[in-house]
Amino acid sequence: MSRKRRLLIVEDEAPIRHGLVDVFVYHGYAVDAESDGREGFLRARSGRYDLVVLDVMLPGMDGFAICEALREHDREQPIIMLTARTAEEDIINGLRLGADDYVAKPFSVQALVLRVEAVLRRVHGADAGARHIALGAGDSIDCANLTGTVAGHAVSFTRRETEMLQYLDRHADRAVTRDELLHEVWGYARHALLETRTVDIHIAKLRRKIEHDPAQPARLVTVRGAGYRLLRAD
Repeated sequence: MSRKRRLLIVEDEAPIRHGLVDVFVYHGYAVDAESDGREGFLRARSGRYDLVVLDVMLPGMDGFAICEALREHDREQPIIMLTARTAEEDIINGLRLGADDYVAKPFSVQALVLRVEAVLRRVHGADAGARHIALGAGDSIDCANLTGTVAGHAVSFTRRETEMLQYLDRHADRAVTRDELLHEVWGYARHALLETRTVDIHIAKLRRKIEHDPAQPARLVTVRGAGYRLLRAD
């Protein structure tokens, strides 16, 4: 018998927390929950969970601080953040700190279930791709170790960032659309109707890491009306 996937839900609003526990247990997950941010962080850093669902506004330790601390401890821990729909800065900040995805409140439970399934499908079934990507000018990325060197400086990456680069690298001969990245890297079903800026924010993060001038990208470029391409110097 296969092991149940383990989820940790860190949410201080009791009706939401209890409802999510019931829903994910119904879908076959083993679920733990915390209402306090600090207690949630201590549980999350144990490494026992396949995925952490993390609210932004929490007592004791907010979701941003938890996400940042988890990424320092484990850059591969899957994290989905719950944010207020009107707080665009929450979404940008959460993804910048390393969250794999976000779901805006108020949300449909089914939408969150689909996001969780997509992240776990990606984690357990993604093609590893190239272990090493040469960017030219002595710059390179070690995908296996989530590190790289750009302009003589060490750079760290999240697993999701290297997966994006690996996919773009495998298809470097053409532009890759935003929807294709959502389907192939994030793992969302092709029929899913998605409203998310996740790809755009991750592209901006990657440009800050691999471009010498992020304002004028020469490596991770936008092809107007078509998508994104990863260009590498010969």
